[in-house]
Amino acid sequence: MFNLHSLRLPVIGAPMAGGASTPQLAAAVSNAGGLGFLAAGYKSAAAVAEQTARTRSLAGGPFGVNLFVPDAANTYAATSEEQQAGKLAAALAYRDVLAAGAGAEPGFPDPEDDDGWAAKLDLVLRERIPVVSFTFGLPEKAVLAALAGRGICTVLTVTDADEARAAAGAGASALCVQGPDAGGHRGTLESAKAPGAASLGELLHSVRDTCALPVIAAGGIGTAADAAAALAAGAVAVQVGTALLLSTEAGTGSVHRAALKDAAAGRRAGETALTRAFSGRPARGLLNRFMLEHPDAPDAYPYINQITGPLRAAAAAQGDQEGISLWAGTGYRRAAEEPAEAIVRRLAGEAPGESAGKTAAGTDG
Repeated sequence: MFNLHSLRLPVIGAPMAGGASTPQLAAAVSNAGGLGFLAAGYKSAAAVAEQTARTRSLAGGPFGVNLFVPDAANTYAATSEEQQAGKLAAALAYRDVLAAGAGAEPGFPDPEDDDGWAAKLDLVLRERIPVVSFTFGLPEKAVLAALAGRGICTVLTVTDADEARAAAGAGASALCVQGPDAGGHRGTLESAKAPGAASLGELLHSVRDTCALPVIAAGGIGTAADAAAALAAGAVAVQVGTALLLSTEAGTGSVHRAALKDAAAGRRAGETALTRAFSGRPARGLLNRFMLEHPDAPDAYPYINQITGPLRAAAAAQGDQEGISLWAGTGYRRAAEEPAEAIVRRLAGEAPGESAGKTAAGTDG
C-alpha cells in the first residue's frame, strides 16, 4: 500500500472538480516529488478512465483519484426517502426562483444521478489507483476494505474530530483534515452541517488527539511557512488547491482565472465567502452577485448543482464573473501563474523565497 510518508516532497495537489484538475496538473505535482490528484466528481466513469490513462502516461510516480460519496452510499448521514423528497422539493422551489430572474433556463434535478458511484469504484479497484480519497460522505466499511485489499491507500476528507473518529472506525488509511480557509466545497460528511470555524491548526491537534491515522492538512496553505506550520502540527503532508488554480497545467476556466487575477490586483472585490447558492453544499469562493442574490439556498446537493449548471455555463460563455462559481480559498492572492513544479517546490521549501515568480497580483504577495 502506498505510504504517504514516502513522498519526496510533502505536498499534495488537491482534487478540484469542475475542470481545474487535469492529467497534466496531477502529473506535474507527482513528478515534482509530491502527489497529484484527479477529480472524478461530475465526470463519467469513461472520462475518468481516459484521464487516468493519460496521467499514467505523463507521471513518473503515483497519483490519486478523488470520488464524491453520494447520499445513498453515505453511512455517516444516511438520508431517508422522506429527507430526499424534502431536498427535491426545496430544490424545485429554488429552481422557480432562479427561472424567474435568469436569462438562461435552469436545469432540472435528477434524483437518479449518483455521479457514477459504482462504475467509478470498479475503475479505481481495477486500475489499482495508488491513492483514492473520498469527499462528501463516509463509504461503507466493505468499500474501504475492498480497496485496502487491492493495496490502495484510502483517504477520507473530514472537518472535525467527530468525523475523523468515524472515518478511522470505518477503516480509512489516512485523513485529509480540511480547515475553514479552504476554497471550493467543504468536505463535511453530512450536507446539512454548518462547517465549523476552528482554525486548521486547532483541527489538526483535535484530530490527532482523536486517532492515530496519518493526517493531511488542507485549507489556507499558500506559503512554505504555512506548510511548515501544518507539518509541525503533526501533518504528514499538506494539500493545496487554490495555490495551483493559476498554474500552467491547471484547467481553470478563463473567466475564473481572470476573476482571481482581478481580485488580487484590486480590480474587483476580493472577499471570499461560504455559499450554498451554486451547488446546495457549503463552498468558499470569491463573493459575487449570484452569491449575494441567493443567500438562503437550500441544503439540496446535488440537485442545486444540476439546476444551476446551465446558468453557470451561460455566464461563463458571456465572460460574466458575477454568475459563475469562483471557487477560491482565503489565500488566493498567492496563486501564481507558473508551472506547478515550481509551486510545489516552493511550498516544500525547496525554492528560494515564499513567493518566487509573479503572483496573480504581479507582486510577492
